[in-house]
Amino acid sequence: MQQRDAWRLAALFLTALLVGTLLGRTKWCLLLAALGYIVWMHTKLELLLSWMRDHKTHEPPEAPGAFEELSLEIDYLRERHKKRKKKLASYLKQFQQATRALPDATVVLDARNEVRWANNAARRDLGIRWPEDIGQRVTNLVRLPALRAFIERADEGEAIEIQSPTDTKRYLSVLLAPYGRDQQLLVARDVTQLHRANEIRRDFVANVSHELRTPITVFRGYLETLEAQAELAPPAWRPALTQMAAHSERMRQLVEELLLLSNLEREDRVPQPEVVNVSELVADAHARARELSQQREHLFSLEIDPHLRLRGSRTELYSAFSNLIFNAVHYTPERGVIRIRWYGDEAGAHFEVEDNGIGIGPEHIERLTERFYRVEQSRVRSAGGTGLGLAIVKHVLVRHNATLHIESTPGKGSRFRCDFPASEVVDVREEDAKPQVRDAG
Repeated sequence: MQQRDAWRLAALFLTALLVGTLLGRTKWCLLLAALGYIVWMHTKLELLLSWMRDHKTHEPPEAPGAFEELSLEIDYLRERHKKRKKKLASYLKQFQQATRALPDATVVLDARNEVRWANNAARRDLGIRWPEDIGQRVTNLVRLPALRAFIERADEGEAIEIQSPTDTKRYLSVLLAPYGRDQQLLVARDVTQLHRANEIRRDFVANVSHELRTPITVFRGYLETLEAQAELAPPAWRPALTQMAAHSERMRQLVEELLLLSNLEREDRVPQPEVVNVSELVADAHARARELSQQREHLFSLEIDPHLRLRGSRTELYSAFSNLIFNAVHYTPERGVIRIRWYGDEAGAHFEVEDNGIGIGPEHIERLTERFYRVEQSRVRSAGGTGLGLAIVKHVLVRHNATLHIESTPGKGSRFRCDFPASEVVDVREEDAKPQVRDAG
């Protein structure tokens, strides 16, 4: 085809050359031939373009050679594109059918968190209807502050638990994941049964712990009486009384910490926060830690900013900070160094306890905050702990919108850092610098 077009073009210009030679106007004849060829090409290209834009109402240009070959190639590509489009539409339809059948609510969001698509479960669990709600922001459709904050943070891989906006008796675990290009997939799973099971477990632990309180108190009372008159008991009984006293104290501590954990798990936030002077809490915990250290001669280093305070619960914060300090005392050998810091920066405020004790293996770090988790079978028990300290720390920090970071190397020591956001921090220097408004009366 290309050779034929080249011969035709050569014949056109050769004819123009011969005619121009006979008439004595060679340049003009060649120019007219070139202009005629350009006009002809332009006309055929216009016809081709019109046919490409609307092949139903226009016909391809009737011209042998390159135009004919180009029309056939375009026809072939158009048919292939049509088949591919049908196949993609079929795949999309199958995907939508599959996701509609999913029991989990699934919503596709764009870069502005607007709904692009949702399955049937999203209507049931989140109240998001498709296609009626397409283009609406998900935070306008589901008006829950916790969900809004979660979506704005865009925590990949993290999940939050919320009440279903369509049924407050049901609970949903919501996950946000990147999807496609500048899109996100919001998935909400019904965890009502798991939530109820956790409630039953918490209530059971709380009730059992509460019921154990009275008999343990009575038992300890009689045991203290016997210890006070130990010289009257047979010598063989005295070691037994000492062991009974130690284990009864551990049982009392265990019951108290189980009750504290149950109370902490009931709410995600402190109901009535107050401004807490953290420097005083740390000073009290440090004093108790020195008593606990006794003859082990630990070296304590304190770096405390007295101007930084927190909004929250004084009792809960003391429990968290003292647990971290006492753990450092328990697991740091004699004459070890324990460093305690309370400081602030642009991100907020931080409480940090660092020691050069026995350390923890990296395989245990993620599970340290689980209740009763043992790094070693006898480690917590031999140190006098209950295995609940770090679980309490974790729940206290959750209620104060804070996080716990753990770094540890076996044989070199550990560092536990509590990070509090700036929204929970009060700097008394800034408060004092604010202008005082006096009542004119």
